[in-house]
Amino acid sequence: MAAHPLLIEIGTEDLPARYVVPLADALGTGVAEGLRKRGVVYQQHVQTFATPRRIAVLIAGVAAQQPEQKIDLTGPALGAALKDGQPTPAALGFARKCGVEFSALGQKDGKLHYAKTEAGRRTLDLIPEIFEETLRQMDELVPKRMRWGSGEETFVRPVQWLTALLGSDIVPLKRFGLTSGRVTYGHRFHAPAAIELKSPVDYIEKLKAAQVWAEVTARKAEIKRQIEAQAAALKGYARITEDLLDEVTALVEKPVAITGHFEDRFLELPPEVIVATVETNQRYFTVFKDAAMTQLTNAFITVSNVESKDVSQVIAGNERVVRPRLTDALFFWQQDLKQPLAAYGDRLKTVTFQKDLGSIGDKVARIRKLATTIAPGAATDRAALLCKNDLVTKMVYEFPELQGLMGGYYAAKAGEEEAVAKAIREHYLPTQQGTPIPSTKEGQAVALADKLDTLAGIFAIGQKPTASKDPFALRRAALGALRICIEGKLPLDLAALLKTALDAQPAGKRDAATLAELQEFVFERLRAYYEGLPIEMYEAVKALGITQPLDFDARVQALRGFWALPAAKNLAAAHKRVRNILKQAGDTNGTIDPQRFAHDAEKNLHAKMTALATQNAKADDATKLANLATLREPVDAFFEGVMVNDKDDAIRNNRLALLRQLDTLCREVADISLLPG
Repeated sequence: MAAHPLLIEIGTEDLPARYVVPLADALGTGVAEGLRKRGVVYQQHVQTFATPRRIAVLIAGVAAQQPEQKIDLTGPALGAALKDGQPTPAALGFARKCGVEFSALGQKDGKLHYAKTEAGRRTLDLIPEIFEETLRQMDELVPKRMRWGSGEETFVRPVQWLTALLGSDIVPLKRFGLTSGRVTYGHRFHAPAAIELKSPVDYIEKLKAAQVWAEVTARKAEIKRQIEAQAAALKGYARITEDLLDEVTALVEKPVAITGHFEDRFLELPPEVIVATVETNQRYFTVFKDAAMTQLTNAFITVSNVESKDVSQVIAGNERVVRPRLTDALFFWQQDLKQPLAAYGDRLKTVTFQKDLGSIGDKVARIRKLATTIAPGAATDRAALLCKNDLVTKMVYEFPELQGLMGGYYAAKAGEEEAVAKAIREHYLPTQQGTPIPSTKEGQAVALADKLDTLAGIFAIGQKPTASKDPFALRRAALGALRICIEGKLPLDLAALLKTALDAQPAGKRDAATLAELQEFVFERLRAYYEGLPIEMYEAVKALGITQPLDFDARVQALRGFWALPAAKNLAAAHKRVRNILKQAGDTNGTIDPQRFAHDAEKNLHAKMTALATQNAKADDATKLANLATLREPVDAFFEGVMVNDKDDAIRNNRLALLRQLDTLCREVADISLLPG
């Protein structure tokens, strides 16, 4: 069957950067899935293209026609299809669905049935309906869409042209008040004339000749290359984050990197302030003197969408834009430093944390008490007292993302000891998966207290997260608290700390039920922390009610090693059997009497378990589980040779007592019976 390349391009006014690549991916996925559902054969390599002015999909080989279509439909049961020998409304409806008279229907397995084979449709005729389906899926990505002109159709931005070709044939699309054709357009300024495509295979090269880098990956690599080349020319290192690089890639069709500078006086500012101003607000790349990114220079690199004949004018324009922003930031910095960080504390009483939970000042008082419980000391107390003061500074009001960081700088400038300044700077950590925890015990204590107070307060007033909403970022706070305990190696009872935090709340429910719900919520986050861990291992540790995250983690890591042992699965299966036997036996609290052993397997198992209990008295979790693995053979021998439910009650109870001892050993580190045996 003949195959032809397929191209569909939607040309638009400039798209928002965040939608460029997702819309192109949705277009490619929708078209490919539409072909697949209809049985149209196509090459699996689907290329998508995305620039600010276009999204497109190119599939190298698409069959010109569907294969032969087999239609096989089953209708209502015969009892419901016929009444007094006449077709019922249900039967007639099924006939209409099949497009035939009732007399043309057959029967199969006691139901009406219709089957036929018909020729496949031309792909050219199928693509318009595939395109419509795809557009509906794309609309779901964009909550707010635009209307333009006199039409009622919507898209994220006004659509200017439609290009659709299957081989050399135009695919007949009608949408957005436009009819598709074989014409596309190059760069708005460098090559604005219409470009006629004879075939989709001309698309990439024709656009490149028209100054458009349509392939996202290639454009992104070129932008990075140009930025690094500009930085190397300055004998520096550009700070290139993936997020910023992706955004800039979505803003240009023809990347041209240029270098600008700001005045040296702005280097008085902390580097994070300049980065926030230059990168976040202007989408420029900052340049550092060193690869470690510790010494900022006064250079920045921006990526233009135009190759200017007078690049100095472009540079001057970018410098002119960044100057007032840095001037404002320098003013905020200098004004904030006119008084020490401690002087801002009184103003926290006027800032509401949450209407039922009081002010930020009230929250700070709770954080102080909890933080000094976690890590007693003057530095912890001082850091907790000052940790939120920067929230009322001019700089953090303008740049909320710098909270904590600015507090650390202001604390150091005010002469606070280094441990205090560093704890303030880091107390919001970890902010997300992959970011580090605070590096000092004071920072860890303040960060943990802050997160636990937020968790306890919001649960107390009944505003816990739902499946779709988490406005106070409680899941992130819970995972952060767990990470601090585990990665900071803090042997803390999190359940006890949560109770302390809950008891300190000024409002809401502070009862045992709320505490239990809060504790369950926090420890449930360990599922996400142990990515890739079989759920049974998590449940095996959780079943023991471990409330120290550090202890929980040690048991999980030991369990990983145990599960790799050949004996592990057999022991897990045996422990399941033990648990079932004990459950059926009910409460029998007898002790083991070695004199009642009637079988060598009983004696051997008891001897092995007694020795193992002695060995485990001072062993770590991994060693305990390794020792447990040595019980495989005596346990197997016991179940092969011994009948637990003996007719003699004394012998039976003695054997049950033996199994209770085995059960205890199998649940020292985790409940082995919950593992997949």
